[in-house]
Amino acid sequence: MASNMEVFCEILIAVLLPPLGVCLKRGCCTLEFLICLVLTILGYIPGIIYAIYVIVFQNREGNHELGAPLNSP
Repeated sequence: MASNMEVFCEILIAVLLPPLGVCLKRGCCTLEFLICLVLTILGYIPGIIYAIYVIVFQNREGNHELGAPLNSP
């Protein structure tokens, strides 16, 4: 689990440069990065909102898929 300061720094980077925040969190050749890049080009605020969503609300450990049943191994 990430510390509060680590999450704060990730959010700060996501507010300043949204694609960079997603790149550091998920990698630069991922679908999340490309979505964030397009949203940032189309409008800065949607890019920030999506970057914060990726950093805060997507699974932090990476070992569980979103939408998987709770009792799956």
